[in-house]
Amino acid sequence: MAPNKPNDRESRQARDRLRAYQARQTVHETRVKRRKRDNLIAGIGVAVIVVLAVGAQLLYFGAGPGKPAPSAKPTASATSTPAPTPSSTASGSNSLPPKSLAENRTWTGTLTLNDIPLGISLDGAKAPQAVSSTIYLAQKGFYNGQPCNRLTNGGFYILQCGDATGTSGPGYSYGPIENAPTNNVYPAGTIAMARTPSDASSQGSQIFIVYKKTTIPADSAGGYTVIGKVTSGLDQLVSEITDKGIQGGTSDGKPVVSTTITGITVK
Repeated sequence: MAPNKPNDRESRQARDRLRAYQARQTVHETRVKRRKRDNLIAGIGVAVIVVLAVGAQLLYFGAGPGKPAPSAKPTASATSTPAPTPSSTASGSNSLPPKSLAENRTWTGTLTLNDIPLGISLDGAKAPQAVSSTIYLAQKGFYNGQPCNRLTNGGFYILQCGDATGTSGPGYSYGPIENAPTNNVYPAGTIAMARTPSDASSQGSQIFIVYKKTTIPADSAGGYTVIGKVTSGLDQLVSEITDKGIQGGTSDGKPVVSTTITGITVK
């Protein structure tokens, strides 16, 4: 039986090698499965984060009480009177002027906020009804002393002004929406009309100034009427008012620097 011992030893060694190989294979397969599982979990995690991020943006920019898009209701105490038709019956001494007042031309002038003069240009050809209303109210002195009661800075950059009471506005509201950008992008310096969400006929006296390029998603009524642009003074507005922040440290509310329209002149 002695001659068989080398064969037995070789057989044992072969079995040991086989077991070692199988063990290594098992470890390798386990690692591969673990990597696949970890990659799957990581992929799901990334997908969840993306979905949450998109959802947050939709919640922030979409319809609802948190909607930051310029509206005639920027705060709980600031609303405008919506009208069922593009031209509503006036209350008080103001009445909606005919759109022919804009004369199908460009108007230039100065919008003064506190002591900051902003050069402005109003496009009476592209937004005749809104520009006619703005000119009419400016010439009547309606805007003098009106506050800027809303400032936003959370990825959405507007300063909204034009209605001291936040309830009556000029005594009328109107539509339709005019000259809204088709891509929903409002460049820095844009001057546009605020309105109630999803109501194209709720424009009144409230305007908003875009002080940094902003995308404002259209709602069921469309976009926002662009009446013109700031041609000078925007840097001073940013440094002296908007950069000072918002009361309470929020991203949407009254500006820290109390801001008032001290006059609008156009010609």
